Amino acid sequence: MTTRLDVADVCTLLESVRETAPLVQCLTNTVVTNFTANVLLAIGATPAMTDIPTEAGIFAEIASATLVNLGSPRAEQRIAMIEAARAAHQSGSPWVLDPVAVGALPVRTALAHELLEYLPTAIRGNASEIRALAGIGVGGRGVDAVDRAESALDAALHLARTHSSIVAISGVTDLITDGTDVLRISNGHRYLTLITGGGCALGAVTAAFLAMGKDQLTATAAATAVYTIAAELAVVYAHGPGTFGVAFIDALATVDSATIVSRAKIA
Repeated sequence: MTTRLDVADVCTLLESVRETAPLVQCLTNTVVTNFTANVLLAIGATPAMTDIPTEAGIFAEIASATLVNLGSPRAEQRIAMIEAARAAHQSGSPWVLDPVAVGALPVRTALAHELLEYLPTAIRGNASEIRALAGIGVGGRGVDAVDRAESALDAALHLARTHSSIVAISGVTDLITDGTDVLRISNGHRYLTLITGGGCALGAVTAAFLAMGKDQLTATAAATAVYTIAAELAVVYAHGPGTFGVAFIDALATVDSATIVSRAKIA
C-alpha cells in the first residue's frame, strides 16, 4: 500500500529538531565520525560519539536517540553496540540500525542479526544491505549497492513486519515503509554517493527526527526528505564532490520550510 506524507509535517519536524537539539548517540564508522557529528550539528541536533563498553549502554538511556552503524565494527565497539541497542530497547528510546556491508562480510552480518533482537526503531541501508539482512541476498560490493531500491521492497516489508521497525532503502528514489504503507522520496543528488559519510550520516539525522516522538514512519521519511533536499541545494554551490561536502553542511543548516515545500518530491 502507498500512503502520502504531508510536507507540513516534514517542516514541523525539522523545526522541532532545531528547537530541542536532541542528543544523538552515535556508534558509527570511524571513517565518518567527524562528518556525522558536523551533519548533526548543522541540522540542529547534538552529537555524542559514545561508543565504548560500559559507557555505551548507560549513555543510550540518557540520549534522545541512538545510531548503530556497522561500518567499521572493531571488537570493543561491537560489545558497545550490543550494550547500547539493548539499553535503548529496554528504555524505549528510539534507535537506528545501519547495516553497512551486511551480507558481504561475515562479522558484521552476524552482529546485525544479533542487534535485530533489540527491535531497532528504524533500519536504514541500501538495497543490497536490506536484501541481505532479510536473508534474500548476499550483499553488495562492500558499502556499494548492486541492487535497485525497488528490488528490496519485499525484503523491507518483511523486516518491518518481523521486527516492528521502519525500513528505509536508499536509492535514486528512497523507499520508506512500516510494513504496510510505503513512501517514495525522489530528491537528492549523486554527489551524496561520492563523499565519505553521505549515507551514514543520514542514519544519525534519522535518529534525531525519531527523537521528536512523532509517528515513526513520518519521522523517518521527513529526515530523508530534508537530507536529500539539502543535497540539491548544495550542488548549486559545488564544483565537485569536495566542495559539495562543505556546501551540504551549510545547506542542512539553512534549509527552510519554504524550500522544503517547493522542492519535496514525495509519493
